Amino acid sequence: MPDQIDDIRQIDSRTFVIDQEDIDTDQIIPARFLTTTSRDGLGKLAFHDWRYDGEGKPLDTVSLNSLDTAECRVLVAGRNFGCGSSREHAPWALHDFGFRAVISSEFADIFRSNSARNGLLPIVAPEAAHNWLLANPGVSIKVDLASQHVDLGNGPSFDFAIEPFAKHCLMEGTDPLGFLMSHADAIDAYEADHA
Repeated sequence: MPDQIDDIRQIDSRTFVIDQEDIDTDQIIPARFLTTTSRDGLGKLAFHDWRYDGEGKPLDTVSLNSLDTAECRVLVAGRNFGCGSSREHAPWALHDFGFRAVISSEFADIFRSNSARNGLLPIVAPEAAHNWLLANPGVSIKVDLASQHVDLGNGPSFDFAIEPFAKHCLMEGTDPLGFLMSHADAIDAYEADHA
């Protein structure tokens, strides 16, 4: 059975900003941790080499280590987020850490696809809105997936695009495998009728 994914319909959250461009998947979760096929527990490894010292102790100076993701469920990152090698573990780690959406002005295509199919909403923001978010860390925003709209309050609100099947999976709290498994009876009936 696939690991649990929360459904996403609306997100009312403060933002957490990492104002750095070209954050690659090895920074999100180092390759040495890609030894599991489960999402569970990967959150503690998110941004591992930024968050821990050489002995594996959390660094007090790194704000990610004290972040309350019950309040900050939206990560705002610099341009070209998720570049580098393809790995589903990157969105898995961010999701398990507690983020439900990532906003950037640009994503690596494979990371964006992996995120949308694994419980993490990737939102491409127009340049003006992205710059405003980077300059206003911790601001409260509202994301509405059904209408594909981000309300920035005093900032430049905007609409965003998302592939329809990915949107369906995110809103239903499932992934492509879970979607197929939910239709197992219909698949079995079809195969029986066409044997």
